[in-house]
Amino acid sequence: MIPDKGKSELHEGKIYVVSTPIGNMEDITLRALKVLKEVGLIAAESREHTRKLCTYYNIKTPITSYNSHNQHHKGRLLLEKLKSGLDIALVSDAGTPGLSDPGSRLIREAIDNHIRLVPIPGVSASLTALSVSGLHTDRFIFIGFLSNKKGRRRKELEGLKREVRTMIFFESPHRLIKMLTDMYEILGDRDIVLAKEMTKVFEEVKRGSVSKILFSVKDEKIRGEYTIIVEGLK
Repeated sequence: MIPDKGKSELHEGKIYVVSTPIGNMEDITLRALKVLKEVGLIAAESREHTRKLCTYYNIKTPITSYNSHNQHHKGRLLLEKLKSGLDIALVSDAGTPGLSDPGSRLIREAIDNHIRLVPIPGVSASLTALSVSGLHTDRFIFIGFLSNKKGRRRKELEGLKREVRTMIFFESPHRLIKMLTDMYEILGDRDIVLAKEMTKVFEEVKRGSVSKILFSVKDEKIRGEYTIIVEGLK
């Protein structure tokens, strides 16, 4: 008897943590495409965003949303489906799920419920930017997004003043200037790399001191998500 699509041969299904492109649609592995086609359900940060990827590759798998707005009740529903034997692919809007996105909650809940997790590696915005930064890559630390509250953000930066490893941050466009200003005042005028629109048509990588980067972006139209690579304390 042939099992239903996405049904595990075991009693419980699995969560496939699938990395997806951060911009260029071709930056996806053959294994990721195979998994997205074969699972019973795709849990996506944004259904609309993931539907574009699936349409591009003619993937017909049903898509459900799993994000910061519905993660409490949707997580319970997904766990029930997993326990009934359904295999689910977890994807974020871009890159590797679980890194600064709601997927990390579902991953923890799966672990607590003894659900098997299968990583499907691929592109990551943080490592993509780091690879072309020219800064030290032998030791680095991923910070992600700092707080959107000024006082807390500055306190977080204060705690990083003596960090010797290369640091990787994410930042949104409307907070970029404020974050770089706080970084200049607290960490000093050290070398950084500002990467935006990675793998996309208008990909841009700026290198220089914090003050130089601040000067170069202050009059620009700031769009898209940014990855910032910062040198550690020398």
